[in-house]
Amino acid sequence: MKVTKMEHVYQLAFLPNVFPVNCYLVEESDSLTLVDAALPTSYKKIIEKAEKIGKPIKQIVLTHAHSDHIGSLDALKDRLPNATVSISKRDVLLLKGDKRLLEGEPETPIRGGVPKNIQTKPDRTLEEGDWIGSLKVIATPGHTPGSISLIDTRTNLIIVGDAFQVRGGFAVSGTLKWLFPAPALATWNKELALESARKIEAYGPSLLAAGHGKMVSSPSTELKKAIEEAERGLVT
Repeated sequence: MKVTKMEHVYQLAFLPNVFPVNCYLVEESDSLTLVDAALPTSYKKIIEKAEKIGKPIKQIVLTHAHSDHIGSLDALKDRLPNATVSISKRDVLLLKGDKRLLEGEPETPIRGGVPKNIQTKPDRTLEEGDWIGSLKVIATPGHTPGSISLIDTRTNLIIVGDAFQVRGGFAVSGTLKWLFPAPALATWNKELALESARKIEAYGPSLLAAGHGKMVSSPSTELKKAIEEAERGLVT
């Protein structure tokens, strides 16, 4: 595991040189919020890092329900029974392994690794504008129907889940990068992913923290280029 700290956020990167999967510890005054739960074996390192920081993990927030973002959820909840687990209202179905589309959603198949045996039931379901400590929920569907991003209102840092990828090339979810194709291949709807990317750009994030790849400071140039590339991809 590789740890990088920027602003109030610790990035915990697992398998950074193979198949990089990130989760994040966001520091509050008296606690930590864990964003995503990485791989099934990641829980030990997550808990160890929280202990080194010296604050308890009180919140576990999932940006979406793909397997590489919820892998350690059950193990973490077993060891942190008082931590509040939150996920978007829409992706609760995916967390149960249910890939049905809801009425009015684009009829493109839900892709990616969807869990089938997660035992943890969320304590809270999230919608646009909800708060978890200093983090505010932004609805950013596209990668999955219920994907969310989280903006740290103290610094304007945004944790975007897989709304963007950085590994293999900075890209909007759904834009194929052959050096790291997994996020694109797991994307549900490219049109909604592009809308969500524009929404994130409009916040003018000070730092962008994605599920795959390094954190990017002052990402406005990269955001603009990635959005333009995604726009071209939809036209062709």
